[in-house]
Parts: sequence; C-alpha cells; structure tokens
Amino acid sequence: MALDRLTGDTSMIFIKSEQFFDWARARSLWYLAFGIACCSLEGLIAASGPRFDFDRHGVFFRGVPRQADVLIVCGTVNYKMADIVLRLYEQMPDPKWVVSMGACSNTGGPFREYPNVFLGVDELIPVDIYIPGCPPRPESVQYAFLQLREKIYAQTEERLDARRSRD
Repeated sequence: MALDRLTGDTSMIFIKSEQFFDWARARSLWYLAFGIACCSLEGLIAASGPRFDFDRHGVFFRGVPRQADVLIVCGTVNYKMADIVLRLYEQMPDPKWVVSMGACSNTGGPFREYPNVFLGVDELIPVDIYIPGCPPRPESVQYAFLQLREKIYAQTEERLDARRSRD
C-alpha cells in the first residue's frame, strides 16, 4: 500500500485506513464455492436462498477465484481434485480465507478409509473455519461467516499491535 510509504506505517492515518479497509473486507465477503458433493447443495445453496438470505450479511457468490476472498470447500477432496483446489486457492488474491464445510472436507467423512482421499482439506491448504455436519445446516454456514468476520477483526488488531510495538 502506498499510504504507508507516504505517511509511515505507524502513523494515525495509516492505522485508521487499515482498520477501515479490514472493516470493509469483513462486511463484504465474496466466496467461491468449490462444491464437490451433496453438502454444497443442501447447506450452501440453502443458506444463499431467500429463507436465510446471505446478502444481508454482505456475503456474495463469485464464480471467478480472482474476484473471491473466501474459498468454501464442500465435499470429499481426493488426490485427483487436489491440484484443482490448490490452483483455485493460489489464484485468489490476498488476503484470503478458507472455509471447510461438511464432514467429508473436514475429516474425509465416510470415505476416509479409501487410499485416494485426503483426511481433511487442511492437509492441502490452510483452513480458517470448519463447519461440522453431514450435511451442514444453513444456520451453521451463516454462523461460520459471522465467526470469520470476527477472525478478520482479530487479525487486524494483531497486525496493528505488532506495528505499534516496533516503535
């Protein structure tokens, strides 16, 4: 960011602008859904429907990884799909977050005994929020996004405290 070069990274203008940008980031989370199995239909699409209405939380679907900042992985990730998940994650701009949704993407689910299945997507990419259930309820999906919002706020404070302590 050019503002830190102009004013210094510990100036009040820079700190307030960082807080504002993170507040805006937390209030408009654009997600890319990588739905491989049933939990994407039953949990994620139901949460995006008119009954639960993700839009009021500022959560919107994006079909392109370069426009998304949250990757939701729903379903069993096997070795054949690992390259695709990794490529989507790498194409997303920073800062980015990952939500693992459902028993299959969290722990391998009922397919964990097969040798070609990852025992959780966290073996492949870093996961920020886990949503349990098979299939997860739409309420738990919304709660996960509220928890992700709180995590973004906490990261802002940690980053700013580290900058303040350098002086």
